[in-house]
Amino acid sequence: MKEIRLADPWITKHEIDTVVKAMKTGWRSFEYVEKFQKEFAKYHGRKYGIMTPNCTTAMHLLLLALGIKRGDEVISPECTWTGSTAPITYVGAKPVFCDINRDNWCLDPKSVEKNITRKTKAIIAVDLYGNMPDMEKLTKIAKKHKLFLIEDAAEALGSSYKGVRAGKFGIGSVFSFHRTKTITTGEGGMILFDDKKIYERAMFLRDHGRSKTVPYWIEEASPKYTPFNVQAAIGYAQFQRIKELVDKKRQIFHWYQKHLSELKDIQLNQENKDIKNGAWVTALVFGKSHKISKKEIMENMIKQGLTTRPFFYPLSSMPGYAKFKTGNKKKNPVSYDISERGIILPAAFNLEEKDIKRYCKAIRNSLREK
Repeated sequence: MKEIRLADPWITKHEIDTVVKAMKTGWRSFEYVEKFQKEFAKYHGRKYGIMTPNCTTAMHLLLLALGIKRGDEVISPECTWTGSTAPITYVGAKPVFCDINRDNWCLDPKSVEKNITRKTKAIIAVDLYGNMPDMEKLTKIAKKHKLFLIEDAAEALGSSYKGVRAGKFGIGSVFSFHRTKTITTGEGGMILFDDKKIYERAMFLRDHGRSKTVPYWIEEASPKYTPFNVQAAIGYAQFQRIKELVDKKRQIFHWYQKHLSELKDIQLNQENKDIKNGAWVTALVFGKSHKISKKEIMENMIKQGLTTRPFFYPLSSMPGYAKFKTGNKKKNPVSYDISERGIILPAAFNLEEKDIKRYCKAIRNSLREK
């Protein structure tokens, strides 16, 4: 029986040929880095793009360019991957975890308002699993309190909010090209900007803070987050197929919708008149009437020879963030509740509708066994 994998890229002859060309002629060149940055930014309605080795370094570089420092506070959602928030700690600032909205699993504006202090400098809004937060309210809050709004669009390639593509919101936005993402470079990231000064500051910091005029003269000690041309060649070639790649992700999502439509009291990725979901992966949250946890459903699926991933754990529940004491079950109850009942379904590009039907049947079996 076919192995159903959680995530696999879709690599064609086009990517292979582009990489071979880069390997033969591009070792001293940034040709594909520059092409990818420019065209990816333009696609998202942004003026500037900067590629980095991965999305975590993209977030770190953006925070550095914005001047976030020790003693500052940065608001972020409880439920996201650590790559959204670990860079806050790299610059010495404190992550402040806020609750998520029950409908879109993204940052709840009401929780954000409650957590703003005189030390708050930025808000990181994460487009979780391709879902989009209420960007209008978050933009108003950031403007009212004179805060930087940062969009973490790592999981939202192909998503849009009221006709505006994910990645266009805030002072800067970040994307991921991890091996599991819709567009992949194996590892890779991108920052998008509209502000020229912040873009230039980030470009300066990306390469050790070296002088533009004096060779090998370091003006500031900063990280080296430059990507390499072969890596960018993969991403650029994948970007040229972006519609095909996003369409397949959305097809997988719609197959799950179709074959789980008879199940009552479940929640999948949000999509409505305002939200188009790029569906990097399809998430499934079981309603309370099923009286089942993600641990139980995942164990039942394993018994049927199928694997799933858990919905992201609340960050404040894990040892790596315990010292900050800025989140807990009482403060952020929706995050803890949704996380406990959610799983992530396979989204590999080679999935066929029959594979999705097999998974959906196993989900129904698991609920009956319960």
